[in-house]
Amino acid sequence: MFAQRDFAPFSRASAVAVAMDEWRLWGSRVDDDGDRGYVQTDATMGERRPGLWQRVGEYWWEGMNAGAPEAGWTGKHDALGQVFPVAVNGAYAWSAAFICYVMRIAGAGKNFPYAPDHAFYINYAARAAEGMVRDPLLVAEDPARYTPRLGDLLCYGRGRLGRDLSFSDLPTGYSFLGHCSIVVGVAPGVLSEVGGNVEDAVAMTHVKLDGAGLVDDGSEHWLAVLRVMYAE
Repeated sequence: MFAQRDFAPFSRASAVAVAMDEWRLWGSRVDDDGDRGYVQTDATMGERRPGLWQRVGEYWWEGMNAGAPEAGWTGKHDALGQVFPVAVNGAYAWSAAFICYVMRIAGAGKNFPYAPDHAFYINYAARAAEGMVRDPLLVAEDPARYTPRLGDLLCYGRGRLGRDLSFSDLPTGYSFLGHCSIVVGVAPGVLSEVGGNVEDAVAMTHVKLDGAGLVDDGSEHWLAVLRVMYAE
């Protein structure tokens, strides 16, 4: 299959194109207000709608490695096909699966650190930055010093263990909640990123850049930029 073999070089253009195609599939949603006013219900959650819960299933199926227990999930089903209630939706968060799907379909092949949580590949990239990974596909960069490029991953920590982490804390010896999106546009003063499971959909967010092209820390406590080592 093309996603498992190198039918074409793994490129920034391919990764951005895949992410943008998925964004358009979900209705070209933009979320620049930090989920303000959004309430999760069966009616408002795109991931539970016909046609879209199956798409989330594709992210899990294609994004995870063979045999991963999460590979059988969808936007509203567990691996046994049982619909899980909205109240436990967080246990089936698919934002990392979306990133893994984009990378797999874009041609990353077996070398990407596919995982159901962002912390796994953030820590992988941090170890790579310290020379601990041979021929890495991701290298963590300090967002205070590195200007993101198209196809890179922009990440922040969440939750009790992740929200106060800084780049200097990486790699951690434990897992933590986080979120990463793929950079799909860079212009003077603003960056566009596309992420999964944003308001239970694929959505675009805009991030302010300072005069040097660095992410402005006012909107999020940015943890790392993951520089993707594309073939071209």
